[in-house]
Amino acid sequence: MKKTIKRTFRVSKYVIYKETLVDYKEHFWSFLGAFFGIGIIAFIQSHTLTETENIFLIGSFGASSVLIYGAIQSPLAQPRNLIGGHVLSALVGVTVYQFVPDIIWLSAPLAVAFSIVLMQYTKTLHPPGGATALIAVSSTGKIPELGYWYVLSPVLSGCIILLLVALFFNNITPNRSYPNHSMFKKLLKKRHTHHLK
Repeated sequence: MKKTIKRTFRVSKYVIYKETLVDYKEHFWSFLGAFFGIGIIAFIQSHTLTETENIFLIGSFGASSVLIYGAIQSPLAQPRNLIGGHVLSALVGVTVYQFVPDIIWLSAPLAVAFSIVLMQYTKTLHPPGGATALIAVSSTGKIPELGYWYVLSPVLSGCIILLLVALFFNNITPNRSYPNHSMFKKLLKKRHTHHLK
């Protein structure tokens, strides 16, 4: 028991130390990724949609940006989780809203709870997905009117934009590698060694 406590303390100390290191290059690339990812979505929203239809940029994309640009090694930040988590949660949110549209005290917890379980079951856990489900049941105006179109746009289309930007900015230097999948890492390693020759 004592060994377990000591080991847990050592691991926790190391994780806290690693998370609080100031790596200015890492922060720079995280900033650029988030700026361009959210910026492209916001630009599309402000230039192609009328003011009454401004729903391309949803709040849960901000939380996704923290993961896919700032915590790129996290299992929760991987492409499968980003897209699967948001899309499945959006489907759950819209479905719950179809059945329980006017009882927010019931629809909100049902949407979030079902989305968590579905993400766990499909191994696509992505915390901002819970917010995506909640937005589907708690928003007023255009989002409820979209119905299942909400899943395609803004959710899926926005996720694809965030992912493409993440693939670019998270692999721009040899020190960053995204996604955290061994096959993709090997491909990137070959690319970087080829450029160095």
